[in-house]
Amino acid sequence: MPFQLTLLGTNSAVPAYGRHPTAQVLQTGKSLFLLDCGEGTQMRMSQYGISRRERIREIFITHLHGDHIYGLPGLLTSFSLNNRTEPLTIFSPPGLREMIEAVLKYSHAWLNYEVNFAVVPTDQSVQVFENKEVTVHTVPLEHRVPTTGYLFREKPGLANILPDKIAEYNIHFSKINAVKAGGDFVTAEGKIIPHAELTRPPAPPRSYAFCTDTVYSEAIIPLVKGVDLLYHETTYVAAEQEKAVKYAHSTTKDAARIAKAAAVGRLICGHFSSRYTDLSALEAEAREVFPNSSAGIEGQTYSVEKKRTS
Repeated sequence: MPFQLTLLGTNSAVPAYGRHPTAQVLQTGKSLFLLDCGEGTQMRMSQYGISRRERIREIFITHLHGDHIYGLPGLLTSFSLNNRTEPLTIFSPPGLREMIEAVLKYSHAWLNYEVNFAVVPTDQSVQVFENKEVTVHTVPLEHRVPTTGYLFREKPGLANILPDKIAEYNIHFSKINAVKAGGDFVTAEGKIIPHAELTRPPAPPRSYAFCTDTVYSEAIIPLVKGVDLLYHETTYVAAEQEKAVKYAHSTTKDAARIAKAAAVGRLICGHFSSRYTDLSALEAEAREVFPNSSAGIEGQTYSVEKKRTS
């Protein structure tokens, strides 16, 4: 099952140098989740091959600053023009419903599908969504307006049954799921074969944390501890620490310190200020603190592979 992140926009505030406002698509299995929706998001989807957009049934918005939501009205009306019928749920801090309804009202537009607005807290971590594949929790962030990140965690899978044990004990296919789910197997002779002998553990659940926009906050650390992939804003280089604090953003080294303390697998830096034409210096600074850091590249897909268990 794929677990992969495609970056559609990595800049802060305004488009510059081929970079665009924040938007991402996370695929887990057959599900597609849109994370933030800055200006031009649907154009980036076309550019980077995000097809079958009707599979997006949930959108997760971190906060109501324009560079994270101004692509929403266009995307929602495009869904309608393309005869969407599937309901859509948008998770966000308070106020998004009123904004979208005002845009639709004064542009004399309408949607031919149901949109549900789910208001999420920005002061505590709670589960706000789950399906068969993942759970989603909020990650409270510190910014100039109510803001939350999101933690996507894959649900634990079933154990893997060993093919040689199926043959050895002549396990009928109708019994396999029960064994994988944790049960023992009873042979025709009445002998109990323990679950542990028949299986190997499932692969560890994969995880992704999306943390933008925020000032440096150690409160994030226990919430994202050990995630495979962390996207953390790095609006400024370390020398701009004073400016980062003033505008409630983070520097490269702020993000890297969070990644190191949380022992994450990989850090993706993003939300870059338009003052930077070249991102190599930002990436280098982050790597000084946390070596497995990368400057996020628009159009690139970051996959988390399943770890095979013994």
